[in-house]
Amino acid sequence: MFKIIKWLLIGLFVVMLLATGLVYGVLNLSLPALDGRGKSDAISQSVKIERDTLGQAVIHAENRLDAAYALGFAHGQDRFFQMDLLRRNAAGELSELFGKAAIGLDKKMRFHQLRKRSQIAVAQLPAKDKALLKAYANGVNEGHAQVGYDSFEYLLTGAEAKPWQSEDSLLIIFSMYLDLQSTTFQRDKALIEIEDLYGKEMVDFITQPSLYQAALDNSQLAPYDGGIPHLKDAQWAMTEIADRKELGSNNWAVTGQLTETGAAMLSDDMHLSFAVPIIWYRAQLNYPFNGEMQQITGVSLPGAPAIVVGTNNKIAWGFTNGYLDTADWVALESKEKTWQIDEPILLNDGNSENYALTMSEYGPVKEINGKPYALSWVAHHEYAVDMELLKLEQANTVDDALALAAEVGIPVQNLMVVDDKGNAAWKNMGAVPARKEPHQLAVAEQAYPAQWHENETQRPFVKNPDSGRLWTGNSRVVSAEDDQRFGNGAYAMGARSAQIRDRLFEKQQFNEQDFYDLQHDNEARFLTAWHKLLVKQLSAAGDKYALYLKELNNWQACACSDSIGYTLVKRYRSEVINGLFSPLENKLKALDSSLKPVKRDLEPAVWQLIEAQPEAWLNPEYANWNQQMLAAFDRVITKLTEQYGNNPHSWQWGKVNELVIEHPFAKQIPVLKSLLNMPTAPGFGDTFMPSVQGRSFGASQRFIVQPGHLDKAIMAIPGGQSGHPLSEFYRAGFNDYVSNGLTPLLPQEIAHSITIEAIN
Repeated sequence: MFKIIKWLLIGLFVVMLLATGLVYGVLNLSLPALDGRGKSDAISQSVKIERDTLGQAVIHAENRLDAAYALGFAHGQDRFFQMDLLRRNAAGELSELFGKAAIGLDKKMRFHQLRKRSQIAVAQLPAKDKALLKAYANGVNEGHAQVGYDSFEYLLTGAEAKPWQSEDSLLIIFSMYLDLQSTTFQRDKALIEIEDLYGKEMVDFITQPSLYQAALDNSQLAPYDGGIPHLKDAQWAMTEIADRKELGSNNWAVTGQLTETGAAMLSDDMHLSFAVPIIWYRAQLNYPFNGEMQQITGVSLPGAPAIVVGTNNKIAWGFTNGYLDTADWVALESKEKTWQIDEPILLNDGNSENYALTMSEYGPVKEINGKPYALSWVAHHEYAVDMELLKLEQANTVDDALALAAEVGIPVQNLMVVDDKGNAAWKNMGAVPARKEPHQLAVAEQAYPAQWHENETQRPFVKNPDSGRLWTGNSRVVSAEDDQRFGNGAYAMGARSAQIRDRLFEKQQFNEQDFYDLQHDNEARFLTAWHKLLVKQLSAAGDKYALYLKELNNWQACACSDSIGYTLVKRYRSEVINGLFSPLENKLKALDSSLKPVKRDLEPAVWQLIEAQPEAWLNPEYANWNQQMLAAFDRVITKLTEQYGNNPHSWQWGKVNELVIEHPFAKQIPVLKSLLNMPTAPGFGDTFMPSVQGRSFGASQRFIVQPGHLDKAIMAIPGGQSGHPLSEFYRAGFNDYVSNGLTPLLPQEIAHSITIEAIN
């Protein structure tokens, strides 16, 4: 018997070895060749694609079209599956890969009809832009074909890797619209539902101006002067209101008067969801333009032929999400002016499922509380996408960049731009509807303005302020007056921006290290008031909470990896919000909705409730407000114990907020988890501070630069260049990122080189 078991175990071991060998063999076949020579009829002159020791693609070409081809070639080699996911997600075509499991998501995306909009947009582009997209697509397809063997993701799904098309690059831009602006119309939808349930008084109460404001002109919105609305028919069953990810970013700049070199300096870190591979791809483009050699270094978005954030050594630019109001729901009086669209959603087994969509002249139609509403969203309009962002590559001064702001078809961003002459400026760049009055509640049909079809050309801007300092962090940047014009598209509350602003005024001169330190600032200024409140409550409750008080007294006032007290305060705030607003959340859940899109707005209302302690907002389960507040902390302890055990040491913020960057297939194939995922790292940072970090969310790059002085410029990214798990560049740069290393922006020693000759 034992011999049988022994031989069975040996046999199993051999099978596992063979299976592992087979997996690695297949993976090896799909590794791209990074050295050698080739030929192509898609370029006019030869191109060279080099990789440095981080895998950064260094492109050498004789013109911009060939540079686009070469960048596409590198993207096709290293990131084709990632690009495929992005285009399929935006178009609502994931079911072709994943079957019925993706039907719900595909239907959600088909609502926006982005494949059709991309096709129309490509047809309307100038000839030069069409040629650029074609050159890039040719590069992608030839780079992908060079690999010779489809990546393992296609083998696992059994799907076909379809060729890249010009329209797909516009779908990539639309994918960023979906990431960065969906909350804008989701927030409006939730507020319409709240108005229907509770009246406008409740809407005004929960959307009152933040206590934290950091506009560049230091203007303040008028404080809320209304009372606390009565909470009728409250359903007090405890429920959890999901947190919104802080999709946005930080950037700031100082003029040359505050640097040793006299050049202005820029910092930019874009906050996005993390996955493997990371969204950005390091690249440098070298090509002549008007008789002068251009060198553009930064990060590209695989699928698009542009350097999104970077520098040409004369200027440098970075972005944060602008959060202007770019969407309105139009209340339809009837369905007479609507029509039906039916289209198939293809499945991975060859079958299809019908998708039915109601359309109107204002946009696609959705029922809200049983009534028809059309969504007018900037992404649905002709001016939403174009190739104008590429013109930043030839800008020589801040003024050149500012002049482009209204022409660029991307989700509206806070452009922060500096130049080597010491100038620094901010302006909203991207598509902004020209309608003069934004709305966070429904718009009547008769009030729908024709200006919705036009892009706004007049934008506020700030250049070289007297202080020499500029900052944005997804909260309101514009003046209080301009806020009435451009509206609130789901702004951050402003605590992070205010902390950045205050830090910038603590010093009179800055270098790259100073900016890097600020990017990693995790001081918990925002939670200080919540910490004070919690300590006061627990101290009054006797010895029951002595252990937790000890940790709170030692919390370090930061989102530090070893802080237990920070975890307690963070979780306490969340439970207080959950407890007080469960009645609203429960009613919204019945409508298949949630407070999630407006949760960041609730901070002032929560404090008003805590201070006033109205009886109508007291859960009848508790005798008084003190019991209700202590119960919130008790829920914190219960949940932490359930999640991490009863040893508070396991509740350290670095463990609770551990950085976990996963490959999309890692959860489906746990045996490949260690091969596919980035190493885990202790959490450092949080939401309402400059150092933004969640479990799979945070600064997707850290960029610091002075144009004209690139030898000290920094570009750190939490992942490698390649999407192939056996590539030497799969994790390259990750360790620097988590250890706060100063990863250089400029390419380092060249490790690989491909030359592609033109076939004329």
